[in-house]
Amino acid sequence: MTDHVYNVLFLCTGNSARSILAECILNREGNGRFRAFSAGSHPKGQVHPFAIDLLKKLNHPTAGLRSKNWDEFAAPDAPQLDFVFTVCDNAANEVCPVWPGQPMTAHWGLPDPAAAEGTEAERHFAFADAYRMLLNRIGIFTSLPMKSLDRLSLQKRLDEIGRSLPKSA
Repeated sequence: MTDHVYNVLFLCTGNSARSILAECILNREGNGRFRAFSAGSHPKGQVHPFAIDLLKKLNHPTAGLRSKNWDEFAAPDAPQLDFVFTVCDNAANEVCPVWPGQPMTAHWGLPDPAAAEGTEAERHFAFADAYRMLLNRIGIFTSLPMKSLDRLSLQKRLDEIGRSLPKSA
């Protein structure tokens, strides 16, 4: 008998930076226990080049990454989701589609690196900082004892992860 692989969807408005980073992080850090996806309510249509650059530098596979609409995951043939996390405040405040499978949801908002201003180095740092915050939260998430937590306890832990303050760089 095989263990259940949890399907996780990360949402952001544009699906060009934070949700893409989270998808890649969880697909690697989840060690086969999780399958991550990302989408947006108003996708930009392309992944931000700084996100691609950072992911490549950190040896994440980037082939096939694309900015896509969250409606793809509400379709009848979509994967049944176990978890849906919003990583931006705008997406958290929007009316989401009805997700197949009644997944658990939580808000893990963080600053948008694509909106960062300043020098190119400062803008690249914003992406690295978002990556670091997501890596920390996803690390906590993947270490949760999923099978031993009841649904209410698990929801409480998911919400706590979203409220956790990022550690200083």
